[in-house]
Amino acid sequence: MSNNKLTLYTTLSPALLHLYDLNNTVVVIIDVLRATSTIATALYNGAKCVIPVDSVARCIELGKSIDSITAGERDGQIAEGLEYGNSPFEYPEAFIRNKALVLTTTNGTKLLHMALERGAGQIITGSFPNLSAVCDYIVGQQMNVVLGCAAWKDRVNIEDTLFAGAVINRVKQHFSINCDSSQMAETMYVAASEDLYGFMRDKNASHYHRLTGFGLEKDIRYCLTPDGANVLPFYEEGKLVVHNPR
Repeated sequence: MSNNKLTLYTTLSPALLHLYDLNNTVVVIIDVLRATSTIATALYNGAKCVIPVDSVARCIELGKSIDSITAGERDGQIAEGLEYGNSPFEYPEAFIRNKALVLTTTNGTKLLHMALERGAGQIITGSFPNLSAVCDYIVGQQMNVVLGCAAWKDRVNIEDTLFAGAVINRVKQHFSINCDSSQMAETMYVAASEDLYGFMRDKNASHYHRLTGFGLEKDIRYCLTPDGANVLPFYEEGKLVVHNPR
């Protein structure tokens, strides 16, 4: 029976995505600091949808054509020409409810579009704030899974690997995982799980430094905390919306 189990793979960088077959596969886009944490938070707080785009120009263009909030970052700061950034704290319910958010980020939205181009069966987004929703969904879908880490400009990073490890730690009995990057991710997560923030700090994580340099410790702590925005962002018809099981 174990030979018939569904497979789960982890790709630690967008530069490795081409090595995996994404057809009939759920691809989980992971950009913990901060795109996928912000997407989950905005949708949890009542956003109508999040429209991920892969360039600032497209973000501005779309913002002009539909009634929406244009937001995004490049290298950790609000991108020039956009109104808002990539912090989950910018999207409280009083601000975001029933609005469309057009979002572009350095790594996460780019990976999502790569997965689309490679024929992903389904695309969802994952982060610690919606960890349980992601795990419940992929176990229930009966499809193969690829955990796609957005990383940082194609370089592997700690926080996305930790999230992949957290997912694997919860769902591994449901999948056949013959994948060294998955084993590495889970091993790292188990070592870090008692204090993810402390682990990032002690390991001198590059993104920890980048965001701490901008005074964003609060963002980092929120983005490493499970289930604060436990909805499932599901990509359909160009938008991320909250998945409601029919």
